[in-house]
Amino acid sequence: MIGRHKYAADMVKAAKTMQLQIRLTRAEKAAMQRAARGAGMGLSAYVLSRVYSPPAEQFAHCLADCRELESSRLALAELHALLSNLTRGELSEAVKMPPPAGMNHELENYVAAMVEQACANANIAAPRWAAAVIPLAEPVFGSALRSIRLYLLTQSPPAFRRRNLFIDATLGAQV
Repeated sequence: MIGRHKYAADMVKAAKTMQLQIRLTRAEKAAMQRAARGAGMGLSAYVLSRVYSPPAEQFAHCLADCRELESSRLALAELHALLSNLTRGELSEAVKMPPPAGMNHELENYVAAMVEQACANANIAAPRWAAAVIPLAEPVFGSALRSIRLYLLTQSPPAFRRRNLFIDATLGAQV
C-alpha cells in the first residue's frame, strides 16, 4: 500500500503547467462540485481522479521494466506485489491495457499468467489481451533442478500451467 501512496504523492508534486477548459451547464458544474466535496477533493483533483488511473499507470510502469528476460526478476516481483494489493475495481482498471509490443514472449506469458491468476483470485474476468497471448511451445521451469520438475508440473497454478510455465508460487505467495 505504501508504494501506491508514494506514487500518488509523486504525481501531486509534478508541476502543473497545462489547463483544460470544458463547457458544461450550471447544473453539471454544481453536480461535479458536490461530488468533489463528497469525495473530500477539489474539483480539479476530482475530475483528474475520474480520468486518470494510478493503478493502470503503475501496471504500465511495471511492464516497462519487464523488457529484458535476464533483468526482469525485480520487475516481476514488483508486478506481483502490485497485483496482489489491488482491490477488485483497481485490478480491473489496471490490467485493461496489454503489455507493450516487442516484449519477450516468455515474459509476455509470465505477465499474462500473473494477470489471469490475479483476476481469478479476485473473481473477475481476465482481460481479453491475456487470452490472446500464445502459450509457450516448450515448458519453462522455475528451477533448474530436475528433481523437482514433477512437483512443479503438479503444483503450478492453472494460469501458469496453461502457458507451459511451471513455478512453485502463485500470486499472493512468495518463495
